[in-house]
Amino acid sequence: MNTVSGKEAESEPGPLGKVQPRQLIVTVYGLYARDTDGWMSVASLIQLLADLGVEGPTVRSSVSRLKRAGLLDAESVSGAAGYRISPETERILRGGDPRIFAARRATVDEGWVLVVFSVPESERAKRHTLRTQLTRLGFGSVSAGVWIAPGHVHDEAEDMLARHGLRSYADLFRADYLSVAGHEDEGGGADLAAKVRSWWDTVRLQRLYVEFVAAHRPAAEQIASGGPVTDREAFTTYIRVLTDWRRLVYLDPGVARELLPAEWCGTEASELFDEMHARLAGPAHRHVERVRTG
Repeated sequence: MNTVSGKEAESEPGPLGKVQPRQLIVTVYGLYARDTDGWMSVASLIQLLADLGVEGPTVRSSVSRLKRAGLLDAESVSGAAGYRISPETERILRGGDPRIFAARRATVDEGWVLVVFSVPESERAKRHTLRTQLTRLGFGSVSAGVWIAPGHVHDEAEDMLARHGLRSYADLFRADYLSVAGHEDEGGGADLAAKVRSWWDTVRLQRLYVEFVAAHRPAAEQIASGGPVTDREAFTTYIRVLTDWRRLVYLDPGVARELLPAEWCGTEASELFDEMHARLAGPAHRHVERVRTG
């Protein structure tokens, strides 16, 4: 199964569960349009979004905005109006699937990747793009022109810089953290954990993970208890949990668990998503196939 991870997927989340129709459309396209060469008819999309409580006119206006943003291309197939995932969106999808469905958490000893950049004031729009894209990859800010992430984010950072034409403004370094005087615990662990709290808003991320668990645990428990779930219900539940989830994974830098707060809820949230994905993805897909072929 797939989902999208581009401009829409990486947008700043509001309260979980309070999503825009276009975010639901992105999730539906990311999951199911690649089954049919990236294309889905408008009629199928409207029916599927109706299951999610979104009215037809809203679907049409939202999908038009996604077209203007370059995520979708209008195309008719066998006389049916529809939209196809753009080539750029397809490339983003392929790169983002592992982060969403197999999110990786770093180990303390694997090191870091640093992005050091300088963009002239005359090109401030590029500076804004660079900072925005680094944030969307989970980088934290050490200082104005120095950003940091766990070492395994290196390839995503290289790809992002090339894709946005920013490579000439930035240098990438692999780095190890060395403890400082007065913080001589093994590996500088306590000092590094304090640094992590200054580079990333772990308090806010913890709150979002707690909200995710609170929002979706009741449905997971009902499903696990053997309560009846139709394919349509599986679809609506799965789309909403996945839309919430993909908004979180791009905020989480994936730093080692030892460097995070003791009450960290991210692990529980990840396990909850994996559980719901395993139980709901199959029946949700069956519902979509019935809509597309009906």
